[in-house]
Amino acid sequence: MIDKIPFGKTGHQSSRVIFGAAALGGMKQEKADKVLETLLEYGINHIDTAASYGDSELRIGPWMREHRKNFFLATKTGDRTYEGARESVHRSLERLRVDQIDLIQMHNLVEEAEWQTAMGPKGALEALVEARAKGLVRFIGVTGHGTPIPSMHRRSLERFAFDSVLFPYNFTMMSIPTYGADVEALLKLCGERGVATQTIKSVARRRWQNGDGPKFSWYEPLRDRDAIRRAVHFVLSRPGLFLNSSSDATILRDTLEAASQVASAPAASDMEADIARFAMQPLFIPGVSDKI
Repeated sequence: MIDKIPFGKTGHQSSRVIFGAAALGGMKQEKADKVLETLLEYGINHIDTAASYGDSELRIGPWMREHRKNFFLATKTGDRTYEGARESVHRSLERLRVDQIDLIQMHNLVEEAEWQTAMGPKGALEALVEARAKGLVRFIGVTGHGTPIPSMHRRSLERFAFDSVLFPYNFTMMSIPTYGADVEALLKLCGERGVATQTIKSVARRRWQNGDGPKFSWYEPLRDRDAIRRAVHFVLSRPGLFLNSSSDATILRDTLEAASQVASAPAASDMEADIARFAMQPLFIPGVSDKI
């Protein structure tokens, strides 16, 4: 079974691996049910989806009739206005077939103009706070991709007391000095304030190249089991971090198997060897490839 730790100040003991339900976006219900059964097998009790993840919310919905009590349920809205976010929350409640969402997150809030709209008057944040007051959601978080996101999250936390943040975290990304420093500053702030820290792209190899992909994910994941184990342990050996699993469900079991083992920090030399062997590259590079 995979360890559980407090998810920030929410009071929930969440599994260190959070199921990234983007993996369900293109699946038929029968196949999605089998994936969800795997979560029970490994003790995963936290699901993270989004309104924009294809049919993911619809695939989760039928499962909630029987298993709602077993999961901390998170989704996201990409809408930046009050009206848009308000409608998004109600639509997600219907698609997920639940009366309450545990965590609603503003999805990929990184662009300046979008940040100003979402955080300003009649912005998305107002709708999410209202939904919380009405009991439709319990907690509010913010997510993002790209190298600017750790500093943007710090800015967002200065404006509002978000319950969670989500950002890229892996060996190649953390090897970028400016990004690594920004992440460390974010983690320090989150530690001081009890904000849950979720990480994505733990098992990323690189962006698709030479006309390959995308297949199950917009980026190419690692597939070697030992490399996956080292990548997973790189994240989980850091106290307090949660690992959101890949949108490629074909590597879910390997990820969960790795997370079931005691996570000791892999040697930097081993990680560097993986970079060389598998031609790994950062998914995001400042000023070069900061967008999906």
